[in-house]
Amino acid sequence: MSRKLFVGNLPYQAAEDELRDLFGEAGAVETVTVMRDRETGRARGFAFVEMASDEDAQNAITRLNGYQLGGRALTVNEARPREPRFGDGGGGGRGFGGGGSGNRGSRGRSEPRW
Repeated sequence: MSRKLFVGNLPYQAAEDELRDLFGEAGAVETVTVMRDRETGRARGFAFVEMASDEDAQNAITRLNGYQLGGRALTVNEARPREPRFGDGGGGGRGFGGGGSGNRGSRGRSEPRW
């Protein structure tokens, strides 16, 4: 079992310290990361908590899945590995059709009009 947990359905006001204290009741906590919107800094409603051992992680899942925090029932389960998304990794993230070269003209037509 992984020691990294996904915590979903968080109230938007939830802070790292609050989660560290809550999960600390279930075992030793290594890290807490509340995911935030890049532009506004507002919490996105989920976090990742890494526990010190597999036993602590399992105890946290058992004790805190469904726990009411700020009027919301938390979802706590084992975090899945991040799946690769389009543009991640080796290709430099440009994707398909990068660049503006070619004889397309100022309007972007690919064939003559006539």
